[in-house]
This record gives sequence, structure tokens and C-alpha cells, in this order.
Amino acid sequence: MKDLEVKTPLPPTKRIHKLVLTGGPCGGKTTGQARLATFFENLGWKVFRVPETATVLMSGGISFGDLNEEQVLDFQEHLVSTMMALEDTYFSMAEKCSQNVLIIADRGVMDASAFIDRDAWDKILAKLSLEDIEISDNRYNHIVHMQSAAIGAEKFYTTEDHSARFEGLELARDRDRRAMDAWRDHPYVDIIDNRADFDAKINKLIDLVVKRIGINIGDRFNANSRKVKYVVSSLPLDEEFPVKFTDFQVVHHYLHSAQKGYQTRLRKRVRNGRPAYTFTVRKPEFQGQTVEVKQPVSQRDYQNLLTHRDDSHLPIFKTRRCFLYQNQQYQLDIYQSPCHNRCKGLILLETFTTLDEDEIMASLPPFLKVKREVTGDPAFSMYNLSIRGDWEESVEQFCHRLSSDDEEETEEVYDVKKAQERLQIFSESESSSDSDSSLADQA
Repeated sequence: MKDLEVKTPLPPTKRIHKLVLTGGPCGGKTTGQARLATFFENLGWKVFRVPETATVLMSGGISFGDLNEEQVLDFQEHLVSTMMALEDTYFSMAEKCSQNVLIIADRGVMDASAFIDRDAWDKILAKLSLEDIEISDNRYNHIVHMQSAAIGAEKFYTTEDHSARFEGLELARDRDRRAMDAWRDHPYVDIIDNRADFDAKINKLIDLVVKRIGINIGDRFNANSRKVKYVVSSLPLDEEFPVKFTDFQVVHHYLHSAQKGYQTRLRKRVRNGRPAYTFTVRKPEFQGQTVEVKQPVSQRDYQNLLTHRDDSHLPIFKTRRCFLYQNQQYQLDIYQSPCHNRCKGLILLETFTTLDEDEIMASLPPFLKVKREVTGDPAFSMYNLSIRGDWEESVEQFCHRLSSDDEEETEEVYDVKKAQERLQIFSESESSSDSDSSLADQA
């Protein structure tokens, strides 16, 4: 990162955003690429589009449906190595470009795992000396799954406009499910279904990418999707969890920020001993919108930025469980020791949705014991949860909102007391443990 020489950590001045468009057949990826490219080029960005490697290979005469098991495995191995070589070319060009760059990959490396079983995929990874986290979290910034028209928009499903497409409706649905499952462990996955018309679907794609990057474009796309958060009182045992899931060990550190209302933090996310690092700047709310800019960083940059940690905040240790339920991505944050007493036994469920409150509650996974919604409640903000001192003794530090106003906060201690009460009442776990230790008394 170029900004490591400054005393206050800042996001890089040049952006390279690596986006994967995935999904089942006839989901709108081709149109979405074109519209995204036009939009970002109009903003002055350089746009690179990585072609779908499978289509390139199959256009030379390979018919995937005619391959035997040995040929499929061989094809997928060469597909992965060819895809990575193609992508690396565009990644290298982006590094040498003076503009901000959006790289749109028509499918990514993990898509190759959707067409073979896990044992075969592990053999390919071993042969190519690869690991899942390296070709997923550390390789791409954002995944958007464009749901196939075969699910909910059947009358628009066609194979006529794609030379390598041959799937009927049922096979297309299966391919869509497999593609979705292949990316379920990536930290930033958005799923666009067919509840709206096609133009709205493409607009939502652009809106999601714009917001993920952190560009403020006002209400141009009028996106209704929002993040919601719930307190969960208990979980099924791991062996009884009814859907596939992946657990990550996550550590957050808050950093000093010289700009009023800005929050900066580092995240280390570990799976199977392999870490991925992210630097985040959360900007003040502006016209009802709060923007977070996220940037992957190297281990070296992570260690350098960590020297700017704010010791008035404790590090946050969590197990983050990622899973899909009924085509919706969920994250469970299970707070772990060492932690402040206020975080003991706390479990939070998060997802993004356009549904209203009643519809959301009815659609939540029934195997979780959800106590209540706490979206927007500062008592459940990670920033406030990480404050080293008691909230009543840290009123000035307690964040009631991220405001762009220059006026001073006028919230009273009474409100902090009420926040503490809500946290205690709603986060009490049915199976809470007294074995957790606290960092609160450490210097």
C-alpha cells in the first residue's frame, strides 16, 4: 500500500476491484458485464473483462456433456490453470494502470469446483499446489451470483444466444445451485434472483458493485436491499447443523483515525490456518447512507497498519459461520474469549434483504433461536462492543451514530445505560458459559 508512510492509515488512492460474475445459465452475466463496463468507464475507470474460460475452450470443439469421468477431471484441471493465467494477465495490467480499475471475471476459479465432487477437486488443488482460501478470499474482492432464468423466470430461459449453452431447465437449476454453493464461503457474496424484471436485475447488479466499492452515487438505482441484524440465543450442535457451513476465526482491531466520524479497522480472517487480511474505512453517514470502503492487504501491510491500533478498544475475537439457506447468504458472528464481559455468549445473525420486517422474520432459518432484531441498535455495534472501558465511563467514545454533522453529540449517560440494559437482556444465551475470560483489566 502506498499510504503506509503516513502516520494515519488511509485507504489506497488507486482502486483495483476484482469482481466475479457467476450463476446458472441465462442469468444475465453477459448483459451485466456490458452495462457494468459502460457505467464504470463513464466514471473514468478502466474496465477489464476476463472471458469465460470454459466457453473459450469449448468453442474449440470440446463438448462437456460428452466427456467421461477421467476427461472431466483433466478438463477441469486445465480449465483452472488456464483461467488463472488469463486472470493474472489482467491483474498484472491493472497494477500498471494509472486509473482505478474494475476487473470483471465471467466466472472465477471456484466455479470449476461446481462440476466435480470434493475428492476430485481436492486432487486438482493438490496437483496445482492451490488452496481454497487463496483462489477465493485472497483472489477476488466481490462475488455476484446472477440467478438463472430457469428459476422464477422460466419463460425467459433460452439456450439460443450462447454457443456453449445446452442445459435444459432442470440441469440449469442444478448448475445454478452448484455455482452458488461453490462461493458460499467467500466473505462478500451477493445473490440477485428473478423477483424483479430483467432491467431491475441489471440495475441491482450495478448498485451492488458500486456500493461494495464505496462510490456514492446517490439514489440512482434506488436499491432497497439493506443489512439486518438479529440476536440469536442458541445454535444447534455442529454435527446437527442442518445446512453446509464454514467457520472462520476472525480478529478485528480498531485503528486511530484523524478524521471526525470515521472508523478504521483491520480484520484477520483465518480458515484452515490460512489468513486473509482486510483494511476497512467506515465513513460518516451522508444523506442517509453510510459507506464502508474495504481493501485487501498483505500480511506485511497488516502488521504495519496494526501499529496504529487504538488501545482504547479491545480486539474482537469471533467465529464467523457462513451458510446458505433458501438462496440467502447468512453470517453468524459467535463472540469468543478473550473478550469484554459484555460480549460473553453473544451471537449475532446478519444478512442482506429487501423484505419487510414481517417477511424477514418468517424467512429466517428455523433451526436458529432468534430473539429479536437489533438492526441499527448501537448496543450491538462492534465498535461499541470493543470499547475497553465501561460504557457509562466512556460516554464520549460511545458511538450513537456516524454523522456527517460537525455538531457535538448531545446524548446523555442515561441512553448509554439503556443500551447496556438492552445488551444484557437480549444477548443472554440459553447455554452461556462462565469460562470466558476478559481483557478489560489488561493494560
